[in-house]
Amino acid sequence: MPSLDVQLNRLHLKNPILVASGTFGYAREMVAYADFSQLGGIIPKTVTPLPRPGNPPPRTVETTSGLLNSIGLDNDGLDAFISKHLTGLLGLGTSIIANIAGKNTSEFVEMARKLNAYPELAALELNISCPNVTGGVDYGTNPKMAAEVVSAVRNACELPIIAKLTPNVTSVVEIAVAASEAGADALSLVNTFQGLAVDWRKRKPILGNGIGGLSGPAIKPLALRIVWQVAQAIKTPIIGIGGIQSIDDVMDFLICGATAVQIGTANFYNPTLATNLVSDLESILEIEGCESVRDLVGTIQPSTVAKMAAAAAACGTT
Repeated sequence: MPSLDVQLNRLHLKNPILVASGTFGYAREMVAYADFSQLGGIIPKTVTPLPRPGNPPPRTVETTSGLLNSIGLDNDGLDAFISKHLTGLLGLGTSIIANIAGKNTSEFVEMARKLNAYPELAALELNISCPNVTGGVDYGTNPKMAAEVVSAVRNACELPIIAKLTPNVTSVVEIAVAASEAGADALSLVNTFQGLAVDWRKRKPILGNGIGGLSGPAIKPLALRIVWQVAQAIKTPIIGIGGIQSIDDVMDFLICGATAVQIGTANFYNPTLATNLVSDLESILEIEGCESVRDLVGTIQPSTVAKMAAAAAACGTT
């Protein structure tokens, strides 16, 4: 049987299929639909130092081939996460990657130190890219700030570090290089794209917070382009995110340079997808004659890459 395990520097996963933060709750909501032990890992919803009520409703609206959300990191805070959810999560038979967000570097460091007391955690994913909270996106839009928070957390915590980056910048590559050089074990690419939905009859935005983050199939070509661009610039492993709803989508991200992927919006309408993708991936590896999923990563044809690079340069997107 082909090997599905992947290595993202210090983070080892039994397969590359993860579920994205904010789309799988604390997993107990999905117990009727998913065999958690089949997944490569679970990333619970983002946790902040103190409880947050989130943004005013409405918080979600469907768009063409996508979902616009403005949840605002609604959560009960780190202490509640540790006391109410962490033990249950760690007993699910798969890797658990905690996702944390802070208003400043010291908050990230404080949270990392507390979670460092739980070595059963597989890794920490730093949410430095949420578009729906004031200040939350700043670290992901500034290379120096991104490097600062990644380095500080790395020095304060022995767990592997994943930096989740925003696409809402001129060049994600510049931010990715900074996070990589600061010690990130892997990069999650990408968080949602800022968007707006309006009700023209009422002359007002539909979301209570106005602007939200767009996810779903509509963003896949954009996310795929970013994964490919970053993979050309750095060797740090990439976790691809954006509109994945089939095994073909997974394969697209893998050949463009992602070592693993996260399933996000699709969990809302197909909660069995992630576990099904694991068996689908195994089948396609057998068909392709691959001994390991690692054999697929970054295998887009060199001649095609050269043409893509030239096209990107002509469009000013490098």
